[in-house]
Amino acid sequence: MERKAHYDSIMDRSKRIMWQDDCYVDLQSTSYPVSSQAGTEDLGWIQKHQDQLQRFITASFLEGMLTHLRKVDVLSSADETKIKEAGRLQDQVNMLTTIVTDKDTHGSDALQGFIESSDSQVAQLIINHDSMGKEHKEVLLRRYEQYRDRDSVSCPKLNIFSRTLLLVDGLSDIQQKEHDLMQVGATRGRKRNHLRQLGLTKLLEPLTRVSLPPRVSLTLGVAGIGKTTWVRHFIRQWSQGAICTDVSFVLPFTFCELNSLEKVSVERLVKMAFPHLTDPSLVLSSSCRTLLILDGLDEFRCTLNFSDAAPCSDPKKEVAIDDLVTNIIRGNLLPYVAVWVTSRPGVASLIPGGLVDRVTEIPGFSPKDIQLFLNHHFSERDFASKIWAHLESHKILMVMCYIPCICWIVADTLMYIMQSETQESLPRTCTELYAHFCSMKAEVGEPRGREPVKMEQLHGSNRKLLGNLGRLAFYGLLKRKYTFSEQDLRAYGIDLLLTQCSLGAGVLVREESAIYTTYRFTHLSLLEFLAATFYHISSKRAIFDLFSESTMSWPKIGFQNHFRSAFQHSQQAEDGHLDVFVRFLTGLLCPMAQKPLAGLLALGKDDGNQKAWAAGFLQGLLVSGGAVVSLRAVNLAYCLQELQHTELLRSVEEDLQLGSLAGKLTRAHCVVLGYLLHVSPECSEQTNLTGSLNYTTVKCLLPQLLYCSYLRLENNHFKDDVMELLGSLLSAKDCHIQKISLAENAISNKGSKALSRALLVNRTLTSLNLRNNNIGSKGAKFLAEALKMNQVLVSINFQNNAIEEEGAQALAEVLHCNRKLVSLNIRKNKIGAGGAKRIAEALKTNRTLTKLILCSNQLGDKGAIALAEALTVNHTLLSLQLQSNSISNRGMTALTKALRLNRGLVSLNLRENSIGVEGAKNMAHALHENNSLQDLDLQWNFIKSSATKALAHALLSNATMQLLDLQENAIGNEGVIFLAEALKTNVSLRTLCLQGVSSSTSGAIAMAEALMTNQTLQTLDLRGNTVGMEGAKALANALKSNRSLKSLNLQENSLGMDGAIFIATALKGNHQLTYINLQGNGIGESGAKVISDAIRADAPGCVVDI
Repeated sequence: MERKAHYDSIMDRSKRIMWQDDCYVDLQSTSYPVSSQAGTEDLGWIQKHQDQLQRFITASFLEGMLTHLRKVDVLSSADETKIKEAGRLQDQVNMLTTIVTDKDTHGSDALQGFIESSDSQVAQLIINHDSMGKEHKEVLLRRYEQYRDRDSVSCPKLNIFSRTLLLVDGLSDIQQKEHDLMQVGATRGRKRNHLRQLGLTKLLEPLTRVSLPPRVSLTLGVAGIGKTTWVRHFIRQWSQGAICTDVSFVLPFTFCELNSLEKVSVERLVKMAFPHLTDPSLVLSSSCRTLLILDGLDEFRCTLNFSDAAPCSDPKKEVAIDDLVTNIIRGNLLPYVAVWVTSRPGVASLIPGGLVDRVTEIPGFSPKDIQLFLNHHFSERDFASKIWAHLESHKILMVMCYIPCICWIVADTLMYIMQSETQESLPRTCTELYAHFCSMKAEVGEPRGREPVKMEQLHGSNRKLLGNLGRLAFYGLLKRKYTFSEQDLRAYGIDLLLTQCSLGAGVLVREESAIYTTYRFTHLSLLEFLAATFYHISSKRAIFDLFSESTMSWPKIGFQNHFRSAFQHSQQAEDGHLDVFVRFLTGLLCPMAQKPLAGLLALGKDDGNQKAWAAGFLQGLLVSGGAVVSLRAVNLAYCLQELQHTELLRSVEEDLQLGSLAGKLTRAHCVVLGYLLHVSPECSEQTNLTGSLNYTTVKCLLPQLLYCSYLRLENNHFKDDVMELLGSLLSAKDCHIQKISLAENAISNKGSKALSRALLVNRTLTSLNLRNNNIGSKGAKFLAEALKMNQVLVSINFQNNAIEEEGAQALAEVLHCNRKLVSLNIRKNKIGAGGAKRIAEALKTNRTLTKLILCSNQLGDKGAIALAEALTVNHTLLSLQLQSNSISNRGMTALTKALRLNRGLVSLNLRENSIGVEGAKNMAHALHENNSLQDLDLQWNFIKSSATKALAHALLSNATMQLLDLQENAIGNEGVIFLAEALKTNVSLRTLCLQGVSSSTSGAIAMAEALMTNQTLQTLDLRGNTVGMEGAKALANALKSNRSLKSLNLQENSLGMDGAIFIATALKGNHQLTYINLQGNGIGESGAKVISDAIRADAPGCVVDI
């Protein structure tokens, strides 16, 4: 009863505790405590069965044992009391064995006799568990060892033991509704950035310290991702005792095996598959931990019906196979047995989410993984680099390689073509690739690297075999049947002996089990390709609809009618299961795809008319259609790519990259844009739709924008109605958007409310730019409420949105509780000193914000003083920008006092304030003590030479300052000379900006002298001064010996022709300068050309603005 209550709580989903970051545990294999062992030989039976006693004894069985041992005077009443008070059940068993071992042999014999004479399942498990388990592991290891070579990858980093599953919340919309390859294309194989990883060793472990192990686990993966490979690897590892050692029995079944059964009971099913398990009831009992594996739900011939399936809880009762599976997953049958189901995503959606305790997903190959695979797969003749280059230039092939099985096909086929001496061009489309693959498999016995046999000499049986395989594939695709029996093969005229030849074995995989033998195509896409070849050939002579195999239909005559019919069926299929089929069907109209198949299939002659007609037909479909671009429509662009009719595709891609789509987004353009977001990483990683969209086009493109990484929607005049659309986009479970820029639009507080609702549920967006809108304080409040809950967003830009003090107060409340936000920009929002005080108060407790932009907010000295107080305790803020805030010497005094105590601030922007001489001197005093500040911007601050002297003196001892900006401060030659003297000693400063500081020749000469000794300064900006020819001459001499300066700006410095020539000739010996600006120096066009040519000749790596 205790055990039942325990599992009742497992089945009650309402009592589950969701895992959180703070209670997530690093799961370890469960180990059972071992009791102390007696040292005498006559207690060997207890020693031998100690582990089983601990694992399998139940409370009721223990009670029976104690009663028996009392009757035979082995235990006293005191002993019994001591045992019962020991605590947990395992502790009680441990106490019992300890007490018995202290008795004479009579006690041990009595315990052994009681257990051996009992006919209960507990007793049988204690006695027979080890021998049964050992035999079962040996059987499984023999059965699955044969697949080890097939399952392994040559690269250790890509083998399963070095990879992890992904914990997911459930199925996304695209996984439930779309074809596997469309899923891969749309997401480009990228995993969602908030997913946890789960090692295979921890598959059955609880996720937290307070949760229970999962009863039903579901592992998803597209076709060819390696679901069965993971299962077989798990079984081999478990059989060798490497993982899940607390699991007593693993019972693996494939749905292919179950397809051969009509009615069966659970116990008979186990007996059929594992005849060595003589008593299945023991294995399936609640006393031992058993794992039932059901691999490949997508290959099950029955559709699971959880609403109408007849309930069954008797493991001996025979029921229909689909009802059996349904009752096992529901927990009516085998409620104590853990169940692991694997499936393609679409079919997995048939299982109600409430019945699944854990959903994991198998990740495919990333681009880095593909490159690793190629480098390990091909070690000679730089094949790997050539194949990689080909994949990079043909993105559709790269996307397909996300799937390991297809990656093998691509790599082997491309290598085969490169090794042949026919100098054939490498395939550019999937259709060409699969045509070459079939041709490669058909060339029986021909070693690679030799001249391949002529196609017309190929054995005639290959043509017949490929034709029959195509027919089997086509009607299997229509029936959604992906595994076939020997009877199925014979029904379609396939000779079983031919399945063992090179072509047959390369296209079909034979799987044998204790129950059944099945065949399946190497990959789903190969089935779809062969189905397309059958349809392509048959449609030229068929007089009835080929989609009706066994029923009469209206006559259809001619290839074009059948081609139209195929697309009609494809467009009507909501789940897109014919998408890839019609891609291949279109691709077969290309001569380059037909060429490898010339001797294998009766393709007939094509004068190119059909290809031209098909292109026109597809473009007509692009224009027609609904208001929203669906994935069915996007598939039409895939078909144009397979047809190699790419003019429109290239045009849209070019416009997207140039940002010139404005006014061009017709429906056809929107469809092609959706396609580009699938296949082009460049387009999806930064999708620039600035100034290109309106409400209608956003609505049209909405489903395709889900899978962008960085979405730029600036300057589109968006109003609040568009925000409702974008809010739904960001709320979608499929959303992959990480950055979105909505700058320069017309979003008000209503639009902000729609965005805030989305931020409450979105788990991908890390950066939001709302610069130059009109959200106001009310809109800021809406977003602030969402940011209190959102745990993903790290950067938000509210610049110029009139949020005022009230909005700043709302954001300050966010900073008190949000632990993710790193960057906050509220420039130009009129928050005033009151808003600054609120934010400063929040900074005293916030420990995550590192960048705060408060420029142009009328903070004044009061706001600066409040922020200074926060800086004395906040040491995590790295960058603070206070430009244009009317801060005077009073505010500066407070800030510099804070800098003496602050240990974190790296960058401080105080440009365009009024700190004056005293403020600058106070800063200089702070720099003597501060050792964290690296960038200091004091541009336009009424600083004079006397204050510059203090700053220069600070640079003599300060070893952290890297950038000092004193532009537009009238420090004169005297100030420049002070700084030059400091540069002779300072070794930390990298950038010095002295534009418009009223310096002339003497200042330039002093700076030149400093450059002859300083070897750390990299950027010197002297724009807008009067260096003159003599100053240029001095700087030129310095450049001959200086080896650190990389950028020199001498724009508008009255150098004249002679001064510019001095600089140009100096570059003959300088190898570090990469940029020089000599504009506005009265050189003239002809002189500019002479000097520019001279600099380029002497320093070709240097960029010259002249």
